[in-house]
Amino acid sequence: MINAIFFDLDDTLLWDKKSVKQAFLVTCRLAEQKHGVKPETLEKAVRSEATKLYKTYQTYPFTQMIGINPFEALWGNFLDENNNNFREMKKIVPTYRKMSWTNGLSAIGIDDPALGLELAEQFPIERHKHPFVYEETFSVLDKLKEDFQLLLLTNGSPDLQHTKLKITPELKPYFDHIVISGDFGRGKPDPEIFNYALNLISKPKEEVVMVGDNLMTDILGANRAGIKTIWINREEKPRSEITPTYEITDLNDIFPILQKNNQK
Repeated sequence: MINAIFFDLDDTLLWDKKSVKQAFLVTCRLAEQKHGVKPETLEKAVRSEATKLYKTYQTYPFTQMIGINPFEALWGNFLDENNNNFREMKKIVPTYRKMSWTNGLSAIGIDDPALGLELAEQFPIERHKHPFVYEETFSVLDKLKEDFQLLLLTNGSPDLQHTKLKITPELKPYFDHIVISGDFGRGKPDPEIFNYALNLISKPKEEVVMVGDNLMTDILGANRAGIKTIWINREEKPRSEITPTYEITDLNDIFPILQKNNQK
């Protein structure tokens, strides 16, 4: 019997990849107007330079544990005061953003630090403007809310994850609890954050299922905690050694799984 559902946020309910892609596209067009560079060429270069730079900071192991990727640091402010690492990230990000964009321009032969700064400041604005949600997200949650306890279990900075929820305000009311790794101190796939979530809802693990898009965090962590898993694999990625209980390509595919489990 399943009575509660844990949902991941990014690329499970929110289409974060599309939001980031759109923010890159609009921002890179400013460079196209000035230097004639193709937006996709600059985007690729900035993603590469940002990833390399991100790994050089002393906060990198922490961001790996909590689950904050380089592109979130291109727009998040990290105003969380509960942790020294977040306070350090708050100091780092202005330079990180400027250098990521400036280095990206340089990598494709454009020496223009002033434009790098302009693009670094524009990208967060564009990311705020483009919060995409999957087409079926709200209709599925509408149906589930009637019969199931819903908990949002997301990796990331509390400030940034709450910002995502603030710019998609319809999402938050569906959930009885919201658990963010940056608040807890450890992120998925650590089983302890799943055990913490179980305690919040006062349900045994046998009555819970975790829904998420990431095998290495959502599915692996829930597996370790003994919780059934539903892998939402919209992009038809190949399986790894991590095996979900169920695999779907659309959130609507949850309903036959729940019906099957609750008929037992």
